[in-house]
Amino acid sequence: MMYNLIATTTFGLEAVTAKELKALGYENLIVENGRVMFEGDEMDIAICNIWLRTAERLFIKMAEFKALSFEDLFQGTLAVNWGDLIPEDGKMHIVGKSVKSQLHSVPDCQGIVKKAVVESMKKKYAVEWFSEEGPVYKIEVAILRDVVTLSIDTSGVGLHKRGYREYAGEAPLKETLAAALVLISKWDSTRVLADPLCGSGTIAIEAALIAKNMAPGINREFASETWPSMEKDIWDQVREGAKRTVNPNEVEILASDIDASLLRTAGQNAEKAGVKDFIKFQKIPMQSFESRQKYGVIITNPPYGERLGEAEEVKKLHEDLGVMYANLNEWSCYVITSNREFQKGFGKKADKNRKLYNGRLLCYYYQYIKEIPRKKKQE
Repeated sequence: MMYNLIATTTFGLEAVTAKELKALGYENLIVENGRVMFEGDEMDIAICNIWLRTAERLFIKMAEFKALSFEDLFQGTLAVNWGDLIPEDGKMHIVGKSVKSQLHSVPDCQGIVKKAVVESMKKKYAVEWFSEEGPVYKIEVAILRDVVTLSIDTSGVGLHKRGYREYAGEAPLKETLAAALVLISKWDSTRVLADPLCGSGTIAIEAALIAKNMAPGINREFASETWPSMEKDIWDQVREGAKRTVNPNEVEILASDIDASLLRTAGQNAEKAGVKDFIKFQKIPMQSFESRQKYGVIITNPPYGERLGEAEEVKKLHEDLGVMYANLNEWSCYVITSNREFQKGFGKKADKNRKLYNGRLLCYYYQYIKEIPRKKKQE
């Protein structure tokens, strides 16, 4: 069965997720704020959940309509044949959000949608009561400027939960955002990659997964795996296929930090992710990082200094990072931070600057780009 699918993203990453989907073979993508829409069947639901690196979740879009009243919301929801996807014993869990809409009471909207879904299910199964003891179907009612989108979450826990990170330190970078930083940099395994402020290792781990073509969701479970419409062998096929596509590329990733306990955690995370053999962890201060290699790539997420009294420490860190980078041989450097004064401290204007969100926090991705010179063709 073909579905209208929605891969949701953090604002600013829509184009990155769309590029991922194109690489997976999907066409006719519709890119909007916070989401990429496309068509797919049950196999595609499994592929996208297991393979997408930068999406937050994958939804099945059930309906979209305008609603200025609770009656509009009820009738629009009732018109959907929910029983075509949800079994008689399915547990219907309703979540919601409303932005700039007349129907602004989310709890009321959730209650009305639940009532309408149940009424639709009654028509399908000719019963008056549902046990809801079976698989979970999380239905989202999202209202933006009076337009309602009804969808069902196929992922369950967010796709950033790869299953390898048990501890993340004080200011965790989501795995999906870390993967996006690597993809935006266009780094490939022919160059050394370093994170001299690696913390719990998320950027290094995501880079290793990308370089080795390892599916990020291969070791976790998804909500739709329990659905009767999703045959188990579909998931088995996609996972087996993912195992076969891991490549033999040599990868050199350097991850260093001054905090020994965080480095231990980073090592444990890398081992759980299956990439520990491709990352060299070192306990050194960022200021001491050096390399004789040319054209390497730094991707890092330094402390933002959001707390009171940290501004001077962060400024000094940015200055030290600039000095360290100046001593590297033709390296590229990519830094994400919420600090608008970063370039001043770093001592150099970025070649590119991209706005991204780390959670709800607006950040800037400063990009200092050095391309590897192309070899001249021999005449």
